[in-house]
Amino acid sequence: MKAKGGIALKNKTVITIGRQYGSGGREIGKKISEILGIGYYDDELISLAAKNSGMNQDTLSDVDEKATNSLLYTLAMGGSLFGGNAAIAYEMPINDKLYIAQSDVIKSLAAKESCVIIGRCADYVLRDNPHTVNLFIYADIQKRAVRVAGRRGITEAKAKDIIIKTDKQRANYYNYYTSLKWGRIENYDLCIDSGRIGCDKAAEVIAEYVSRIESTID
Repeated sequence: MKAKGGIALKNKTVITIGRQYGSGGREIGKKISEILGIGYYDDELISLAAKNSGMNQDTLSDVDEKATNSLLYTLAMGGSLFGGNAAIAYEMPINDKLYIAQSDVIKSLAAKESCVIIGRCADYVLRDNPHTVNLFIYADIQKRAVRVAGRRGITEAKAKDIIIKTDKQRANYYNYYTSLKWGRIENYDLCIDSGRIGCDKAAEVIAEYVSRIESTID
């Protein structure tokens, strides 16, 4: 893709996006990729992980961005399997196999090209890669509820229930695999309230931010 607006990246810069549900993180990520003329990876990470690992894609889709739900397994592995660098068990849960497979895909992509990666603890997976810009997109829950309700054709009350459940799921996933805290500002380079400026403007601000700091990344 060709960068729009005269903005072009010189390095293999990877933009990772953590996001609250309903904040428009995916939409913003797509717009950033269009502005900068770089790749965009979201559900594509599942298909690539399935292809590289030989696992069934539908099975992987069912557990995507969901932490292992086995309490006994979690306790046996010390509470945070990957954050604690514990040895990997042979018969590990499918969630953990997907995490490993997606992490390999993310590292491979980062070595080859500039791109936008949505979720999947990509900021943590690429923590040793100097050419990363880590973002977190958030918004007021009422604004997110309006967005989700309109998109899914449900009431705002139902939308809020889904938002709360999904955010908890994402937090559990991130916290489990990284031993960090999802949504904590110190984990990211830039946090954007999409509810205040909208997805289009958020993407423009982020693209400009990335282009300005890219030259400072060693």
